[in-house]
Amino acid sequence: MKIVLASASPRRSMILEQAGIEFEVCVSDIEEKITQSAPELVVEELSAQKAEDVAGKIAGDALVLGADTVVAVQGKILGKPKDEADAVSMLKELSGRVHQVYTGVTLIRGDQKITFHAVTDVTVCELTEDEIQNYVNSGEPMDKAGAYAIQGLFGKYITGINGEYNNVVGLPIAAIYAKCRELGYEIM
Repeated sequence: MKIVLASASPRRSMILEQAGIEFEVCVSDIEEKITQSAPELVVEELSAQKAEDVAGKIAGDALVLGADTVVAVQGKILGKPKDEADAVSMLKELSGRVHQVYTGVTLIRGDQKITFHAVTDVTVCELTEDEIQNYVNSGEPMDKAGAYAIQGLFGKYITGINGEYNNVVGLPIAAIYAKCRELGYEIM
């Protein structure tokens, strides 16, 4: 069975590759529409939109995988920063706190569609103004939800994680693998 990732994210591709899963990439070009406000519902909605768009473009037996990730602090979604000032503001909100990373996943095969989400609690140490500014100056946070990459320079500021690490990177591969096994899909 062909697996199609409905995402241009290099991090999602890397996670699938590390898991030994062969796949193709077909990027969704839909304009995302958010009608929900709760983080878990937003990511499920967006993952479904991406997967449905790509599923409509794929012929033959394929499993389409759509995903979307957000960072939330007390239910408030922190998207990708608009600019450096926005990144600084987000990192100040995360400093010394526990926050959640939500990833919505939609799997579509033929007329079967399953949507679910994973959540991981992440604890960030207390950050100084200099640490925040130096991190922002690195450029790393600018295309990341919540303005950080756990797998990059920011990893040294993470003091705890409760849940799947790969979910924080952008794809909860263990949850996806378990769901595929449950559904009888072979994705090795």
